[in-house]
Amino acid sequence: MDKKRIPLELLLLFSVFVIATCGLIYELVAGALASYLLGDSVKQFSFIIGVYLFSMGVGSYFAKFIKGNLIDKFVEIEILVGIVGGISSVVLFILFNTLAHFEAVLYLFVFFTGCLVGVEIPLLMNILKDKVQFKDLVSNVFAFDYIGALLASILFPLVLIPNLGIVKTPLFFGLINISIAIFLCFYLRKELSKPIVLKIKAIGAFVFLLALFIFSDKILSFSEEKLYGENVVYTKSSPYQRIVLTRNNREFRLYLNNNLQFSSTDEYRYHEALVHPAMSMAKNIDQVLILGGGDGFAVREVLKYKDVKNITLVDLDGEMTNFFKTNQTMRELNQSSLSNPKVKVINKDAYIWVKENKKKFGIIIIDFPDPSNYSLGKLYSLQFYKELERLTTTDTKIVVQTTSPYFAPKSFWCIEKTINQIFPFTAAYHTYVPSFGEWGFSMASFEPINNKIYRKIPDLKFYDYNFSQLSYFTKDMKTKDIEVNRLDNQILVRYFDEEWGKVQ
Repeated sequence: MDKKRIPLELLLLFSVFVIATCGLIYELVAGALASYLLGDSVKQFSFIIGVYLFSMGVGSYFAKFIKGNLIDKFVEIEILVGIVGGISSVVLFILFNTLAHFEAVLYLFVFFTGCLVGVEIPLLMNILKDKVQFKDLVSNVFAFDYIGALLASILFPLVLIPNLGIVKTPLFFGLINISIAIFLCFYLRKELSKPIVLKIKAIGAFVFLLALFIFSDKILSFSEEKLYGENVVYTKSSPYQRIVLTRNNREFRLYLNNNLQFSSTDEYRYHEALVHPAMSMAKNIDQVLILGGGDGFAVREVLKYKDVKNITLVDLDGEMTNFFKTNQTMRELNQSSLSNPKVKVINKDAYIWVKENKKKFGIIIIDFPDPSNYSLGKLYSLQFYKELERLTTTDTKIVVQTTSPYFAPKSFWCIEKTINQIFPFTAAYHTYVPSFGEWGFSMASFEPINNKIYRKIPDLKFYDYNFSQLSYFTKDMKTKDIEVNRLDNQILVRYFDEEWGKVQ
């Protein structure tokens, strides 16, 4: 008996490690999926962590009512955790565009998974209580639990999402859960009351998840085509976002975390308005800095000026810049701008890069995604613009995309007001982009913006250097009593969530 107890104890403690790893992976997948599909990653992760921990508490409470052969129950719960957690992304992706109450289903999955994981730990402790001293039991169980959680939190952003993606990751860990159940069915068959039934359940669940894993790419393509209503030609989950490129008879469309970034039919209106007013008014355009803009379209417009000597592009996501640098279709759209010898691409957080850099630039073009969450909101904060000030000269021209003044006037003027706290001269302007509607920008400088044109590029598709025409705002694009966006209040994210929530 002594020889058998030691392997059983070690095996069940290893199961604790697997439970903690898999359980946290399912939680992280739910948070990432919610931020991909619903936006506002901070809110979604906060709610999901809260619901998950609460549901683990519920599961732990009800574990005391489980009777009978506890090892049988543990194996059955392990199978259930593997199935529910494993299929979560597949089901949620398919249901996203068809359910009116999608969030309810999302949190139901989180709650049910958390309950099952919460049941497993006290169940294991009950199984081991007669085999291990209580003080050793508690310390060993929690040690393995926390080690598993640490491993999951490291693997998820660095290995799993970049290599397996948001759908295959939970399926893979569901297979691990069920593999443990299968192993227990055979290794502890003499201690199980119904080993044959459990073996059939575990093997059946394994085959089911394996089939989903094999066909997951096709399932994801089907669900995303339903979601976007177009032919999906490229998808990639980076550690930072879900990148989806679609195509129809007229255009290519790029989506980041389910938000449209550009349409190939009218992106020129946006990028010409973003780039050419500042480039035409700046005295010195030798050195150009572009923050964001990993698609290379802003770089394409800047390269039209022969006076430009160097362009530094700082974009967080290497998957994004690599796709637009190597994909033939995207190279045609951005005219291979990211491969130009004048261009240096740096994949780094823009806030950190700006703080560390000392080089001065004559032009700074900021093309960040909209401030839909706090990690993006910091890039529109007063503190960020203070750091940016060190990279400017007295005649540097800065331009920032500032969301829609029509759909989100509070957000638009909040950004404008925040910029103006650091740079004394600002000029807000906007243009119409059919794919988005009215879209806004802000130009800033330490000297008056007097619309003096130093240089022009012939044959632009849209911009005719009549800047004053873009600077007129109607009443429905104006607002009052706007706060400055600071890191400690992130009021801009609240404005943005409030305004765009009404549109959607």
